Amino acid sequence: MTLRRLATVLALVATPVLAGLDEADVTILSFDDLQGWDQDDHQAALGVFLDTCRLLDDPEWAPICTLAKTQDSGRTFFELFFRPVLIEDGKDGLFTGYFEPEIRGARAPDARYRHPVYRKPAGEAGYTRRQIEQEGVLRGRGLEIAWVEDPIELQFLQIQGSGRILLPNGGSIRLGYAGSNGHRFRSLGDKLVEMGIYNRHQVSAQVIQSWVRRNPEAGQELMWHNGSYVYFRELGRMPTSKGPVGAMNRSITAERTLAVDPVFTPLGAPVWLEKGGAGAFSRLMVAQDTGSRIKGAQRADIFFGTGDQAGLRAGKVRDPGRMVVLLPIQRAYALSPEG
Repeated sequence: MTLRRLATVLALVATPVLAGLDEADVTILSFDDLQGWDQDDHQAALGVFLDTCRLLDDPEWAPICTLAKTQDSGRTFFELFFRPVLIEDGKDGLFTGYFEPEIRGARAPDARYRHPVYRKPAGEAGYTRRQIEQEGVLRGRGLEIAWVEDPIELQFLQIQGSGRILLPNGGSIRLGYAGSNGHRFRSLGDKLVEMGIYNRHQVSAQVIQSWVRRNPEAGQELMWHNGSYVYFRELGRMPTSKGPVGAMNRSITAERTLAVDPVFTPLGAPVWLEKGGAGAFSRLMVAQDTGSRIKGAQRADIFFGTGDQAGLRAGKVRDPGRMVVLLPIQRAYALSPEG
């Protein structure tokens, strides 16, 4: 059976509609509607798609994933077996960036490394950030993975949800997200704007960190303003060249992985991103991660990689645009039968 014939057969298979889309507007597009589609490296996107495709627990994806392993042309593969689906919930597109921080620390505390990085405690984990950091409610329970030098760097590591601790002997500890205390995230940047210290366009991660260090007492209060506290798990041996582990429990890829709202975008699906603003680009990415602040059909976080330079790039991104999900043909038409 030819690939084109198989694509036609798959399109006729009845499939369930994605959950959570009752209030969304769904429009099936053509690949000609995607700005810059013919200029992307589809083969690179196919490789990232294959990293997590077999983890998709859905019968309709299985034959597509099997075929994906044999493709010489990524563009042909995506055009044959998928349809671009624009999902909108009435909110404008907003795209930000995230990265994997690297901060200095040690396995044991000393005069320099004094701030613990905690595993998630069993049972009660709902302590506030102030209780954990000021009152020390978790001390003495053997939950420390490591200790770090800078508390504001630790909070930004928590905001990113993963990272690397660089040890004095040249080694490192890879950290993955293990849960949170359940308290609402409060933006430090928004608070500084509210306090009249900065205008919105002036705020970045670097600006916030600098202000906290220059104003230690007020800076400490600012950090406690964000009650959300993230716990980590130490990841096993991972090649240093690999990205952090995302929501699908696989390493994610710089500038090809998106964090999305899984209510609207299924994890593992290819997503065509058209990012506006400074450094505008269009690129085929893969939805391989999530984030507590990523809510909405046209909201996503772009993973920029590991380290300070990736952080500088990620911190500058707060741009408009649109994202279009590529869904298997049968699922696309199930979402919009009249499309």
